[in-house]
Amino acid sequence: MSQTHPVNRLRPSLLSTLPTAVAQPTYDRARLKTGIVHLGVGAFHRGHQAWYTEAALNVKGGAWGILGVSLRSEQVQQQLRPQSGLYTLVQRHGATVTRQVVGAIQDVLSATADNDRIIEAIAAADTHIVSLTITEKGYCYDQANHSLAENHPDIVFDIQQLTDEPLTPRPRTAIGFIVAGLRRRMLAAHGGITLLSCDNLPGNGNTLKTVVLDFARRLDPELSHWILTHQSFPNSVVDRMVPATTTNDLAKLNQDLGVDDHAAVFTETFSQWIIEDQFCAGRPEWELGGAVFVDNATPFEQAKLRLLNGSHSLIAYLGQLSGYLYVHQVINDNVFAELVERYMSEVCPSLQMPAEFNLPNYQRQLLDRFANSALNHRTAQIAEDGSQKIRQRWLETVLTDSPKDFKIHALALAGWAGFLRQVRDDGEHYDIIDPAADGLTDIMRGHQDAPIDKLLSHIGLNEWAAQRPDFVALADQYFQLIQTQGSRATASAVLAGEL
Repeated sequence: MSQTHPVNRLRPSLLSTLPTAVAQPTYDRARLKTGIVHLGVGAFHRGHQAWYTEAALNVKGGAWGILGVSLRSEQVQQQLRPQSGLYTLVQRHGATVTRQVVGAIQDVLSATADNDRIIEAIAAADTHIVSLTITEKGYCYDQANHSLAENHPDIVFDIQQLTDEPLTPRPRTAIGFIVAGLRRRMLAAHGGITLLSCDNLPGNGNTLKTVVLDFARRLDPELSHWILTHQSFPNSVVDRMVPATTTNDLAKLNQDLGVDDHAAVFTETFSQWIIEDQFCAGRPEWELGGAVFVDNATPFEQAKLRLLNGSHSLIAYLGQLSGYLYVHQVINDNVFAELVERYMSEVCPSLQMPAEFNLPNYQRQLLDRFANSALNHRTAQIAEDGSQKIRQRWLETVLTDSPKDFKIHALALAGWAGFLRQVRDDGEHYDIIDPAADGLTDIMRGHQDAPIDKLLSHIGLNEWAAQRPDFVALADQYFQLIQTQGSRATASAVLAGEL
């Protein structure tokens, strides 16, 4: 990879100038081969999977370099290419700060400019894993029908592209790129690979398998059969808080380093990666970085989605309405801190964890992580794309047998509806980011009395709502109170048993 480097930009030749406290790669980057193609090379990937890969490389070396793919913009490519893929990972908890230069990413391709190179990379004989962090909406998954959303405009486009231009398609979606690469791989007789989802959705590997096979079946039944018999799709659970990097973060880091790092990532010290050990073409020894391999990831997935992610969404929506910018501000409010603890107490009876898993300790860890003021994890960031998240984070729990009322879950859902009004309790307006934003905000403008059922129906959850009309009615009641009394006062009344 050749490029022009700005004079003081982080790059291999400047590593020797960094402070001695900054950890650096201990392996020979020049000997790396690309063994992993990663779709969605954003901050989370750099703070999580690439970091685990770096740990494995530092101990064992090997051919597990990462080729990143940026699907939506060229920004990450512009950040990393001038730095030869190097970036600094900063871990923070309270006053504790550690810094490490990560070298596992070799290059970044852009979907807007490098279509064929991406497809060729997936098809390459040296590629053994294609991993993904593309967020829930990137899968184009129809939750109601448990299948590929075949009417999604980008899926329609990609299927047409791969049909009309089979040799040189220009797909838009991650699923289109994967199927195009696998088709080329099959024709080249390069064998199967592992497709590893690292996104927060239930049965992420199963979901990926469904949409890939549905897409391939539309093109060629033979291709679909080959994918089914030669690829593996392990489920995984990922956990690490990686807030968006701020200008101030970068300015302070670059001053400390003495070089300019445009791609730095800031994380908490905690990290977890649980993976079903179903790799058909080899893998890095990620366990050297602390990853845990299991036969069944489902119990860990449910605990993480419902306790961590569910609490995060509760904090985000009520925090946004209350004017709190950061997670730690919300959790330092005694009303919301108690609310999160009560929320967790509603969740725990729905979990069936292995005997060795310490659930009370996990809850304590979460509360400590939420209170980490060094992260400045923005409530607005967590609040994005709620229509894609609330089912697995909140609603699946409500269908379990105990407890019966789920008052805190109902308040959480009311908070989401209140958030969609785009008006804080103090009257200040804000924008929302959600793939279903237009329809959801239209509903809120037209149905201020009892919007919950209509909101759920709009995002394909009408059948779920029909199973718990009592819960929907309670959420509507809480929504009305949020509008008249504010989110914090409503939360306080629910906690006091007044509602």
